Amino acid sequence: MKRLYIVGAGGFGREMAAWCSHHPDNGAAWELCGFLDDNPAALDSFDYSPKTVLPLASHEPGPDECFVCGIGTPSVKRDACGRLASRGGRFLTLVHPSVILGKNVALGEGVVLCPGVIITCDVTLGNFVMANIGSTIGHDAVVEDWCTLSPHCDVTGGAHLHRGVFLGSHASILPRAVVGENAVVGAGAVVLRRVRPGATVFGVPAGEYS
Repeated sequence: MKRLYIVGAGGFGREMAAWCSHHPDNGAAWELCGFLDDNPAALDSFDYSPKTVLPLASHEPGPDECFVCGIGTPSVKRDACGRLASRGGRFLTLVHPSVILGKNVALGEGVVLCPGVIITCDVTLGNFVMANIGSTIGHDAVVEDWCTLSPHCDVTGGAHLHRGVFLGSHASILPRAVVGENAVVGAGAVVLRRVRPGATVFGVPAGEYS
């Protein structure tokens, strides 16, 4: 049985501990053994078992270990998980049992799909994509590596999120809209057509923040 560690012991990492406990592979294919985080006191105020927090920066993955990403911010996720993967760390693709997956859905390494996510058909998710509670992704959408969808986001048919995009809660990406690399779409924003790379947008329709 593999020893599973959650990368990141912050808020999303603690949520991941709950979702891991719901997974049918828990106790069968792997056993949750703790967290990797460079803050050794990250769980001091919380009641968790196991409460093990190992340093991320110096961790050398063992052959009996596997990992799941517990970090939401794309740039932090890319740095932390990328470093661990470069040292041979193997990441699970974790799909909560309540997730609905349609036909021809491709999931990359390290993808995390939280409770209530619905992905319809002919969708491609890159490596380390995270879709939080209740988010939906429609037909023919593409979500590239390192993207994060906060709770209740709606990525509709044919939309394309380039690498490292962050969507705030309840953001909507309308059909065939394109969001550029490392862009941020604020909570509740509605993207009609295009967001340029690196931009931060808010509102309905989404406009660039300056």
